[in-house]
Amino acid sequence: MLKSIQSQLLRSTRLRRPICSSCLSYTPRRWLSVDAPDPVSAFIHSPPKGYERHDDLLLRDIFDSSTHWKEFSAPPYLNKPVGLFRNQYLRTPTGFLTFAEVSLKRARATVDKVLSAQTVDEYRDIVRHLDRLSDILCRVLDMCDFVRVTHPELMTQRSSDQAWDMVYQYMNELNTMTGLYDQLVKAMSNPEVTSVWSEEEKAVAEVLRLDFTKSAVNLSQRHRERFVWLSSQISTAGSRFVQLMRPEYPEITVPSSKLMGMDPVQVRSATRFGQTSLETLGSKATLALRTVKDPEVRRALYHASRTASSRSVAMLEHMVKLRGELADLSGFDSYGHLALRDRMMAKSPEAVDQFLRALAHSNGHKAKTELAELRMLKGRMTGKDEEIYPWDKDYYQEALRRSETAPTRLDDLSCYFSVGVVMQGLSRLFTRLYGIRFVPTQTLPGETWHPDVRRLDVMSDTDGVVAVLYCDLFYRPDKSPNPAHFTLRCSREISAEEMNEIWLESKHDPQAQSFPTPEQAANDGMMYSKRGGALMQLPTIALVCDFPQAAKDQPALLNFYELETLFHEMGHAIHSILARTSFQNVSGTRCATDLAELPSTLMEYFAADPSVLALFARHYQTNEPLPYKLVTRTLHQGRRFEGLDTENQIIMAMLDQKLHSAEANRPGFDSTKIFHQLQREFSSMQPDPEDTRWQGFFGHLSGYGSTYYSYLFDRVLSQRVWDVVFSSGANGSALDRENGERLKESLLKWGGGRDPWTCLSDVLQDERLADGGEKAMALVGSWGAASHQ
Repeated sequence: MLKSIQSQLLRSTRLRRPICSSCLSYTPRRWLSVDAPDPVSAFIHSPPKGYERHDDLLLRDIFDSSTHWKEFSAPPYLNKPVGLFRNQYLRTPTGFLTFAEVSLKRARATVDKVLSAQTVDEYRDIVRHLDRLSDILCRVLDMCDFVRVTHPELMTQRSSDQAWDMVYQYMNELNTMTGLYDQLVKAMSNPEVTSVWSEEEKAVAEVLRLDFTKSAVNLSQRHRERFVWLSSQISTAGSRFVQLMRPEYPEITVPSSKLMGMDPVQVRSATRFGQTSLETLGSKATLALRTVKDPEVRRALYHASRTASSRSVAMLEHMVKLRGELADLSGFDSYGHLALRDRMMAKSPEAVDQFLRALAHSNGHKAKTELAELRMLKGRMTGKDEEIYPWDKDYYQEALRRSETAPTRLDDLSCYFSVGVVMQGLSRLFTRLYGIRFVPTQTLPGETWHPDVRRLDVMSDTDGVVAVLYCDLFYRPDKSPNPAHFTLRCSREISAEEMNEIWLESKHDPQAQSFPTPEQAANDGMMYSKRGGALMQLPTIALVCDFPQAAKDQPALLNFYELETLFHEMGHAIHSILARTSFQNVSGTRCATDLAELPSTLMEYFAADPSVLALFARHYQTNEPLPYKLVTRTLHQGRRFEGLDTENQIIMAMLDQKLHSAEANRPGFDSTKIFHQLQREFSSMQPDPEDTRWQGFFGHLSGYGSTYYSYLFDRVLSQRVWDVVFSSGANGSALDRENGERLKESLLKWGGGRDPWTCLSDVLQDERLADGGEKAMALVGSWGAASHQ
């Protein structure tokens, strides 16, 4: 029943000031001049001064030199572990279990407060109590979810798993109760109660109410049990769909003589007795589609790579039918209606359809123009006036790219992007836009999960430390290769009553840790701040990437796409940092799901802006500034066929909508026919051959379920914000503090505590967006999805 809290918990993404880095004995390197010729020469930036300059230089050194990081991060006089993330419960693997048990006691006490509320004053506190309940459980679940997939030690993984299970089981108990929902509704329906709530408090109440109703809390006991069973079956079906996804034809074999144009080394490695075997979904098959001259070979490869097994398709259709049944049980017309009503700007499938159709229309000319270019090239190369078939697209795209420009090698750019200078650049950018910077901070024994992890305190020029950022950026064999941003703890205001309760608990509960102050007790030993007299738990964030380790004689270097990745993930982090709300349910990235990628996608525009690159991009050996023409060439190569790529994404988003419409539970439902019909209606190219079944490879359907359009939606919005707020970077606008403050004050600082359409309307200064709805969604679609250039 507590799905309202559960849905927040399962989404992913304090001590006094630690030893100050400026007090350490350290001789900084000489300041590197940033005046430069080339297109970036107009942007000459003064270096920071004093302690800021020292921290700026240190930031580069600790990321570019593992030796320097080790020297900086290991205080020789400390050996007692402080606990993971400085959470004093997490000093040992078994500490996770103790932390879970103590948290469950606090949660039960909080539930009792909500259920026993009778007076107006008690009902006024209900939203705050429910948000605290969510935070208590999140403190365990968010950390355990991170640790069990990131920590290298098996014992710690197992203990965090067990702690996660304990808390999750308690949440299942809450899901059988209706009392919390009933009390929330009573509070929301009483004007004497709601009249004193803040805008943020009202937003949290509505979020909780919608989540409760979406989890079938208002159904009979029998139907609630069916709801829980269906939810479990959907989870299992989604996992099986992804894990057991297979092609109908695992490989195809062709005479090696028919693979003219393909890298001969790759051909030889897959050839035996003159026959070359290519795995249908392998990298060699992908390469062959781009380079093999023989169209019949490409056709066979394309057909095989677009045909999922009948079993995969059956599992997909089983999953969406279960979702349809769940929606029907909950009183919704379709699963799309259920999924989009809560925490989504679109609110309905009809609004999503308006957006996608408008986007298809605005993108159509570009896609057709690109297709015409491919057809002209095919005519020149074959001497025939033929259309472009699906198996031709990759081949002629590659040929046209090669014919237009000499390719830029990724390592041509990498020399200018050491991890240390990129982190310097991000800190300098955020200083200019938002008045915050990164301060390298010593990690104490037991604070991090691996010695490679760097800690940065996020320092505001007005509020002191406002967040803690742990950076685990380098490759290890036991790490996930997927870059990710994790919110380990959200922002939240801690009341004096709560602080005193936990302080007393720490004195009398034998399981509770002992702390020197009430503030530390209320934060489990993790970092906190005081804001206007209020005690705030600070956002604690982890960034995990898989960048190459530094070589012996050079720092770790990033190619341009890795640079974009780091900027993207830092966009999520800056959202978590700036949205320091009083309620954790709406903190940071806990906003509308289809708005959450806007800050991160927007950061990719900054990564390609010449004024931003002039802040930091210098050759790691010569200190020469980056020639911006290398970036221009790379962007052109990577986004040469953006119209056709966007068209494909639109069709995928439409397929997601169709599969989660009421059609899924009608007789004769056929996902293959639906996909091919969408291609016929919205593709500039011919549809796939009738006997292919590509939708069986669409693994995102497991996790996105009616929300795949969000990727395109945020691409359009980020382009619009870049153009309107930052003037597409013209005349140094990407570094203008006024523009940064506009974005922060209108959108970023609110998290999910304000209507997202109001935020968007304010930041873009466009009243047409203020009320949201289908017209606003169509307007956004009409803007198109052009990428940063």
